[in-house]
Amino acid sequence: MNLPNYITLSRIASIPVLIWLLTTGYFTSQQITLRVVLASSLFILASITDGLDGYLARRRGQITTMGTLLDPLADKLMITAAYITLVQLVPSIVSVWIAVIIIGREFLISGLRSIAASEGFTIEASELGKFKMVVQIVSVVAAILAIRWDVWDFWGFIVPVRLTAHMAIWFMTAVSVLSAVDYFAAFWKKIDTRVARRRRRPFILSRRKKKAMQAAESEAANPVKAH
Repeated sequence: MNLPNYITLSRIASIPVLIWLLTTGYFTSQQITLRVVLASSLFILASITDGLDGYLARRRGQITTMGTLLDPLADKLMITAAYITLVQLVPSIVSVWIAVIIIGREFLISGLRSIAASEGFTIEASELGKFKMVVQIVSVVAAILAIRWDVWDFWGFIVPVRLTAHMAIWFMTAVSVLSAVDYFAAFWKKIDTRVARRRRRPFILSRRKKKAMQAAESEAANPVKAH
């Protein structure tokens, strides 16, 4: 175990705490502000560790098999837990079908990466995929805050929290679909190239074998006479 892996594990450990903060009856109705602030802060902190563990692993040369496995798993568990919980708490903002699309996209990308790994190549995170992560954080935090506020008066500056949450969730859904198409296109291009190479190799080998056989037959038909 190394520091990046411990950070990844801390992100996984934060998931049940996030669910507890959002669903527990421990907080009274007067303490709902404290609950949503703690939950949103925890989600932001966990999201920051997503980039931090990868950065430290690359900088320290501590990229391990465990880290490669745990990092995407932690991301998908956190997003899945957040959206499923929000479907229960704010269904008017996070509907069931939106959660299905977003969660389904995560499993689709995991499946494509697993197939790619079995074929001996990787699918790098695209710029659209990285942008999707930022939008994801904004959408989840806005939806959590919308549990408490429709409009937030922040030191005289009016923030339309519920409207922002609606817009962020819809935008998040669109970006998720687009990034899934982008990943699938990259996967298909690489797998298609790999299949084409596999088909070409036997053909090349068969041509070489045919030439060798023809040369052998030619030598047998026209033996060199000894002087």
